[in-house]
Amino acid sequence: MKTPKTVTKIQKKNVFIVDDHAILREGLSRLINSEEDLTVCGEADNASDALQVIANCKPDIILVDLTLGDGSGIRLIENLMYSHPGLPTLVLSMHDESAYAERCLKAGARGYIMKQESSRELLSAIRKVLGGEIYVSDKLNVKLLHKFVKDKFEDVDSPTKPLSNRELEVYQLLGQGLKKHEIADKLNLSVKTVETYIEHIKIKLQLKGTHEVLMHAVKALHQ
Repeated sequence: MKTPKTVTKIQKKNVFIVDDHAILREGLSRLINSEEDLTVCGEADNASDALQVIANCKPDIILVDLTLGDGSGIRLIENLMYSHPGLPTLVLSMHDESAYAERCLKAGARGYIMKQESSRELLSAIRKVLGGEIYVSDKLNVKLLHKFVKDKFEDVDSPTKPLSNRELEVYQLLGQGLKKHEIADKLNLSVKTVETYIEHIKIKLQLKGTHEVLMHAVKALHQ
């Protein structure tokens, strides 16, 4: 008489999605939930809601869009590093990794993958980060390795390298078409403070005026 085989139940890893596009969240959820070792435990469309909900969901990894309706995903990553140390984040972004990936890694992210990548590559990135590895593309990995070997700290070529994280938030929101008072509301700042940040951006990026800052931000957002 044959002994029946014991079926080992796989303990699924919980994935939390933060992205301000509902259709993308829905697609990501379908993709992730179709895997036998992964499941979506929750989602949010902005950083504030994410911080409130994550505590109850107990995720194993956070997928974070770099550009959120209420500010930068980088600030969310920094907040998560403080409130949930050890919880890995993987940035899923439309922005070129050469401009933003290193900044995200310095903020505490464990990986950076562009939305243009295949579903298979995204799932591979999620599993690598869950396994304790850092995920970046092969191309960026080579650049970062060369920097390490040479013991240099200049950033990978990035037009936004001179900007602070807060200035980058303002820059991204300008690129989304928000007015100064709308940016102020989203970031809980005064309009005067936003204008000061825009002035800093203008100087650091060597632009001639507010309109040129706006055009530069819009172009960068859609690259």
